[in-house]
Amino acid sequence: MGLTSQTFLLFLVVIAVALAALVLWLWPRAAKKGIPALLSRLGLLAVAQLGILSVLLVAANNEFGFYSTWNELLGRNSSKQELKGGKDGKRPPALVVKGQESVGLGPKEKAGQVDRIEIRGPVSGLGMDGFAYLPPQYFQKEHENDRFPVIVAITGQPGVSKNLITQIKVPQAASRAIVAKQIRPTIVLMVRPSVVADRDTNCTDVPGGPQAMTFFNQDLPIAVNDVYRADNSRGGWGAVGNSTGGYCALKAAMTNPARYGAAAGLSADLFARQDRDTGDLYAGNKQIRNESDLTWRLEHMAPPPVSLLLAASSKGEEKYYEPMLKFAGKAKAPTKVDKLVREEGGHNFQTWREEYPEVLRWLDKELTARR
Repeated sequence: MGLTSQTFLLFLVVIAVALAALVLWLWPRAAKKGIPALLSRLGLLAVAQLGILSVLLVAANNEFGFYSTWNELLGRNSSKQELKGGKDGKRPPALVVKGQESVGLGPKEKAGQVDRIEIRGPVSGLGMDGFAYLPPQYFQKEHENDRFPVIVAITGQPGVSKNLITQIKVPQAASRAIVAKQIRPTIVLMVRPSVVADRDTNCTDVPGGPQAMTFFNQDLPIAVNDVYRADNSRGGWGAVGNSTGGYCALKAAMTNPARYGAAAGLSADLFARQDRDTGDLYAGNKQIRNESDLTWRLEHMAPPPVSLLLAASSKGEEKYYEPMLKFAGKAKAPTKVDKLVREEGGHNFQTWREEYPEVLRWLDKELTARR
């Protein structure tokens, strides 16, 4: 059973109830005087609490998405993957479709499909699991030769890509917008920001370490194009993310405008935070540290030809709202910065879920204008 499956959670609930019943049944037999009886009662209490705690921890993990697999929980994920060529000397595809994810969209020819995918970066050597939403037109005969624009959606840290489906409901929002003809038929790639199982890399090319930004700027496009019919017009891809994922999305567009013509950051950090989860991201290199600050880039580097959208609430998200205003004030053409301001909101899934439909429409508009 998968770590995040409802079957596993239900199994733990049944076990917890059974343990509680067992404790109630055995308790009178342990209600005696003496050390052995005392130890028996303590043991029964520990067993009951273990069952309840297991249910609570798995439910919390399902809600907030700290770990998506047993390997991640046990720290077995490898950040390096060796790509070996086949007999003809060619490398294998950088993206592998592992199956389809049921998200209640309806028939794929009418609402689209969500693939479970594994990405293995041929440039950075890094990899991750994720999801890809394919629009209904992708499966329709009259569009069988069409190529589709791509939006890369990145969740926050810590978090797993499945949060974009279960919590923010990105493919559901994209499907509705496409069916309603509010946006063009679009492929939406859904990933997490960290490409290393036990480290928050903040989408940074760490000197002597993981090349996380390279993964997003080079490996993702290679992977998508290996399998899907993607439109590779200059600046024709978009990126969007929440929290740390928002920083990644904005940074990808600012550092690779030839690929990402527009990006949106929801409650986004504007610099790469360093803490015990990130370790040293810069190896003492002041220039790398400066260039990881997106506001510094606007002030001191040539403005990239991209459209950026920052979203924050004026009440409840002051730590993101004020930096957003400063960032927007530093923008110079050809960089365009728009703001999505809510009166009230928080750093949470509900806020981002409500913002995504408008953000998807904004991305489509900006990317269409660049064609």
